[in-house]
Amino acid sequence: MRPLDEEETTQVFEKLHKFVGNNLKNIVENPSHEGTDNTPGRYCFRLQRNRVYYVSESLVKRATNVKRDNLVSLGTQLGKFTKGGKFHLTVQCLGILAAHAKHKVWLKPTSEMSFLYGNNVLKGGVGRITESISEHDGVVVFSMSDVPLGFGVAAKSTQDCRKMDPNGIVVLHQADIGEYLRMEDDL
Repeated sequence: MRPLDEEETTQVFEKLHKFVGNNLKNIVENPSHEGTDNTPGRYCFRLQRNRVYYVSESLVKRATNVKRDNLVSLGTQLGKFTKGGKFHLTVQCLGILAAHAKHKVWLKPTSEMSFLYGNNVLKGGVGRITESISEHDGVVVFSMSDVPLGFGVAAKSTQDCRKMDPNGIVVLHQADIGEYLRMEDDL
C-alpha cells in the first residue's frame, strides 16, 4: 500500500470533482475521529493492487503490521485504475458521493429496478432532478425516499430533459448497488 503519485492523484480528484464539485475540499479535509486519540486525524488516499482507498491515517498506521499480500481491503474503496491507466469509480464510493453530491436525480419507484439491473435512466422514470445539470456532468441517483442507488453521467442538461419524450435517456448508467449481487466475485 502506497500513497498516490501526482498523476494518479490528479486523475482521482478530476473524477471525484465531476460528481461532487467544490465539495471535494470537504472530502479531503474531513476529520477522522477514529482510534483512542482525542485529536481528530485526517483521511488520505492509498493505492493497493490498482485500487484506490479512502482511509484514515490512524488505520493506515495500524495496517503496516499486515503483509501486503495478506491485505485485501482497507477503508472505503473509491475506484480502480485500469490496465490502460484510466481511473474508474466503483460502487463502493457511493456513500461518499451521495453525501457530497452536486447533482442528483430521484427515480420513481417503478423505474428503480430497471436502474438496479444496470439500465440507463429514462425520462419517464425521473421523479425529480436538480437544477443546473449540464450534459456529461456526474449525477448521483437516489430513490424517492433518498436512498442512494448508484451514479452515472448526465446524457442531457436539465433544460433538455424537460423537452424530451418519456423514452429519452437522462442518465447514462455507470454503477449501482445491484453490482454487489451481479459482480460479487470482482468486487
